[in-house]
Parts: sequence; structure tokens; C-alpha cells
Amino acid sequence: MSYIDMTVMAVPTANKDAYLEHARKVDVLFKEAGALSVTEAWGDDVPDGKVTDFKRAVQATADETVAIGWITWPDKAVRDAAWEKIMQDERMRNMDMPYDGKRMIYGGFAVVLEV
Repeated sequence: MSYIDMTVMAVPTANKDAYLEHARKVDVLFKEAGALSVTEAWGDDVPDGKVTDFKRAVQATADETVAIGWITWPDKAVRDAAWEKIMQDERMRNMDMPYDGKRMIYGGFAVVLEV
């Protein structure tokens, strides 16, 4: 089964174009390293929760939008090798993020059901 890397981040709403430009550059690296697909999504209907929600999870402010992304890999082995390669790539090392990376949530997930 495939393997998924997911991210959730708060992006200054005014930086949407910069976020997309950054994503286009970094997503090329993921594809070159073996990703099956890369998806970026901009928050459109992100409600406030009673206990927790996406905005609180990344400490989004009123002038920020929650964005999510996911990378689909063939399997965890390809993903692990890809990340090692990507983190050594000069293009990645020289990239500036148009958001606060310290508030980004990320993780790898083993797909257990695909319909």
C-alpha cells in the first residue's frame, strides 16, 4: 500500500501567491524523488471547533489561512529514501518558506484502506 506525508500550516493570507510559488518549487523535488502525487489545498471552509480545530492546531491568527498538503508515495521505503535525498538537495536547502515552519504539523501515515 502507498504511504502519505501530510502537512498542516498557517499561511499569512497575503502570502497565498508566495505559498503557491514555494509549493511549485518544492513539489518538483518530491516528484523527482519518486512521489506519485503532491496535493496542496487552501482553507476555504475551516470552522472553529468546540474543543479543537485546524486553526488552533497551528495557532493561526485572523490574518492567516490554514493550508494542508499531502504527498503520496508508492511505499514507506521510497518515501524514506526520497526525504534523505531531498534534504541534501541544494534547491531545498536554499528555499525560504512563506509561513512559520515552527507551527507546521507534519507526519507520515501508512495507508490502511483505499477505496
